Amino acid sequence: MYGVVTRNADEVEMEPFDLGFYEVKDVTGRSAEPLPNAVNMVSCFGDNAAASENEDLVPVDERGEPATRDRDYFDWAYICPTHPEYREGLLEIIADCAVENGDVRLDDVGFPREGFCHCDRCERLFAESDRDEFADWRADVISEFVAEAAELVPGRLLFTLYPDPYPDHLYERAGLDLDRLAEHVDEFVVPLYDMEYATTYWLETIARGFRSRLGGDYDLHGAPPETPFSLELYAVDVDVDDLIHATEVAETYAKDVFFGYDANNAAAAVRRKDADSRDGEVHRPE
Repeated sequence: MYGVVTRNADEVEMEPFDLGFYEVKDVTGRSAEPLPNAVNMVSCFGDNAAASENEDLVPVDERGEPATRDRDYFDWAYICPTHPEYREGLLEIIADCAVENGDVRLDDVGFPREGFCHCDRCERLFAESDRDEFADWRADVISEFVAEAAELVPGRLLFTLYPDPYPDHLYERAGLDLDRLAEHVDEFVVPLYDMEYATTYWLETIARGFRSRLGGDYDLHGAPPETPFSLELYAVDVDVDDLIHATEVAETYAKDVFFGYDANNAAAAVRRKDADSRDGEVHRPE
């Protein structure tokens, strides 16, 4: 199955896609009303606008340095996952999305990276917890948030993962315990974005790694992952032939393939791929 990820409401039912994802809240802080005919997406702890308006929302490391987009390695500003009012607001958005469409996708869930957050609230909550290790406490914070969100979603809950299947990296980086999250998540989505896809060995390597990490089998004819995962490809200004090749690699390992932020280019790739496969069919009399 092919899907499109878009900020444009008129593209969510565009041919030839089977599924449309609509960004209700993105990392810029831009918001939109959820749609009944799309899987609505919520950027949870990425929010440039909120971070610029209230610095108390921003996670800090042990030196007090904030996780904002003007620093190296951060493409957007983060929000501390323990901030109670912000979390409450997120859950309200998720609930509103679930009213319009029973399926919801969560993006940007987790702490910014290792060493965050050491704000006064996080330090206090960690000290009050029964955890000895900071990393374990962070995983509790994220797992509990996702559990709360899942209670609000009557349909399928999809969850975006940072594209790193290496053992313990997601746990150490963002506080994501995949085994615990799988208890609440129906499908993971892994964005593998590139501007060209001129080579795809790295795409195959990461896809295979997630297939193994999520409980699948290296043998592609064997058991699929216990929690399915789909791959999301970047479609903006990507050569159609390269996008087709990337799609062929992605769908070898993943349940579905989604395309981000250029519905027209993605549609052209899907149509040409479909036409090429039909041209290759051989029909013989019975």
